[in-house]
Amino acid sequence: MDLLALADFNLVARHGGFGRAARAAERPKATLSRRVADLEAGLGVRLFERGSHALRLTQEGRALFERTESLLTELGEATTAIASGGQTPRGKLRISAPLLFSQIALGKLSAEFALRYPEVRLEITTEDRAVDMVEEGYDLVIRVNPDPNEHLIGRIVLHDRLVAVAGPALQRPVDDAEPVAAVVRASSTQSAWALATREGDLQVRIEPILRLASLIMMRDAVRTGIGAAVLPLSLVAGDLRSGALAHWGDVKGRPIEIWALYPSRRLLSTRVSAFLEFLKEAFPLGVPEELSAYVEG
Repeated sequence: MDLLALADFNLVARHGGFGRAARAAERPKATLSRRVADLEAGLGVRLFERGSHALRLTQEGRALFERTESLLTELGEATTAIASGGQTPRGKLRISAPLLFSQIALGKLSAEFALRYPEVRLEITTEDRAVDMVEEGYDLVIRVNPDPNEHLIGRIVLHDRLVAVAGPALQRPVDDAEPVAAVVRASSTQSAWALATREGDLQVRIEPILRLASLIMMRDAVRTGIGAAVLPLSLVAGDLRSGALAHWGDVKGRPIEIWALYPSRRLLSTRVSAFLEFLKEAFPLGVPEELSAYVEG
């Protein structure tokens, strides 16, 4: 099998079209089309369904892409590592990260990483959905409490927990007799919070008076004293220390874990290893207070 043709097929499959692949690789579209056609002729199967406005992998094409994409990536990384002595991270590094972590930490982190590793071209996209790393061409994903996935491995970068907070003028209730004004996520259906306090467990009934799309919006709103909210400790640790917000209690339930994940079938490239070590250096203990330093910075 022609490895160059196979590599071009993977390039087109990854980008979802000949035009996009040609622009990304800065190569002629006609060359990619010819290489893929030669590969199809050699295999005796059609790898793409070619429509007037869209290009879609056939069943055979998808099977070939899934089984060869990681192998070609590893081959490319191996030759790059040998050529560079395996020491200097270089090349493109695509990362997907959740919105809040991106907003409060990754601006500063990515700039510092780029200064340390100028030969790495870092690209970070922000989305809370579970991306398909192979299909969408990511080298690393950062996720909050990810579901188990046999195709992904990784490590916990940070621990966090949810806390109920309010302005200091708003008194925490002693029971669930009367609901309290609350700022909640737009999609929330909660009617009460189960809190662990110093005095014991407490059930707090809530009456949502604001529904907002992001946690940062909720923090900014609750700072005004309009109501209480449940937020990550890392986002409000500075406000709790300064007295701008009061701590009502920790939300009972699953703690927050922020993971960095990569495909289990793929050899770990020097640039992914470098970014993982960089995260470990930035958050050596993996506690909420370390992330809060980025919020305050």
